[in-house]
Amino acid sequence: MKWLAWLLGSYTMLGPFSISTYMPFFPMLMVSLGATQLELQQTLSAYLAAFGVMMLLHGPLSDAFGRRPVILAALAVYFVASIGGALASSLGLLICFRTFQGLSVGAGSVVGRVVIRDRLEGTAAQKLLAQVSMIFGLAPAIAPVFGGWLQNWFPWQSVFIFMAIFSGLQLMVSYFCLPETLPRERRTSMRPAALLRSYNAVLRSRPFWLLSLALSCNFIGFFVYVSAAPIFVVQYLGLSKAEFGWLFIPATSGIIFGAYLSGKFAKRFAPLTTVSYGYLIMAGATVLNVLYNAYLPPVLPWVILPLALYTVGMSFVTPTITLLTLDLFPSARGMAASLQGFVQTMVMTLASGLVAPLVADSGLAMALTVFCFLGAGCLAWFCYTRLNR
Repeated sequence: MKWLAWLLGSYTMLGPFSISTYMPFFPMLMVSLGATQLELQQTLSAYLAAFGVMMLLHGPLSDAFGRRPVILAALAVYFVASIGGALASSLGLLICFRTFQGLSVGAGSVVGRVVIRDRLEGTAAQKLLAQVSMIFGLAPAIAPVFGGWLQNWFPWQSVFIFMAIFSGLQLMVSYFCLPETLPRERRTSMRPAALLRSYNAVLRSRPFWLLSLALSCNFIGFFVYVSAAPIFVVQYLGLSKAEFGWLFIPATSGIIFGAYLSGKFAKRFAPLTTVSYGYLIMAGATVLNVLYNAYLPPVLPWVILPLALYTVGMSFVTPTITLLTLDLFPSARGMAASLQGFVQTMVMTLASGLVAPLVADSGLAMALTVFCFLGAGCLAWFCYTRLNR
């Protein structure tokens, strides 16, 4: 199953690469296309808006037409859009092709989770999903570095050529190796009435909302730091932009290690026990973070270590909570994965856009923010366990 973990993990890396390798090229694009910083920001906004909207449809489409056709079609669209981006001669064309990238980039990560649950059960599914999470954890560390390297040596078109090569290789390997895990007799209808009934069933499920909010609040604890990185690293820690690795490398290392532990202990711990231990790790890290920032000056590496420990706990519980959510709807796992991903994306977007700018210049404020969101996540998880006794 290692080959499947690498294939599904590569799908999850496509999103971070689409943003973090692209943004270093803004100065080049401003000169080449004669655009302002604000105008170029529209290429990112169009990508994110398309990503968010299509997130709602990838799963239902895979429930209706199968997992394999949806992933292959999305990779093909992304491949063509990447080539179009490299050939774009105006801002309007670039926005258009970035929109198509956004429409297609989420299919692999959403449907990939469902492929795992279709194919495997219990601890085997948790181990494979943990391996995929480990591979995903590499992306936030690799993508900005790779983008900076491309920027130093090649013109801006190179980033789109890289995206085309990466997605093209994924498409080729997927065509020959990706199995179809949803038999025809288990597929659902895409008729509007049937689709609305399925959406209604998922959205009215209290366990779904509790699990989705728990997972979202867990990720906010990490995402607030990512969103506030330019201010937190440069102004609060007094580092240069070239030293962003002090924030991202320990955090992503924690994600990889937590996912490794999740797979390692999948057979030893029951799902509820796994999540409980994960919350204990996150709670300990959060309390340590608050105490450190309240009483001690921000000195590396100690100021970053609580965040690294937090991401260990966050990544430790993610596979289990994800699988618990998918198992709520055995006949509509794709839709459940889509809606869970959409809720998580929206909650993190609101938190990073509204909360992070307010607390980015204070280590204590950042730590207290994580503490509050973790408390909300713990409460959601506690309510879920009470509901399922």
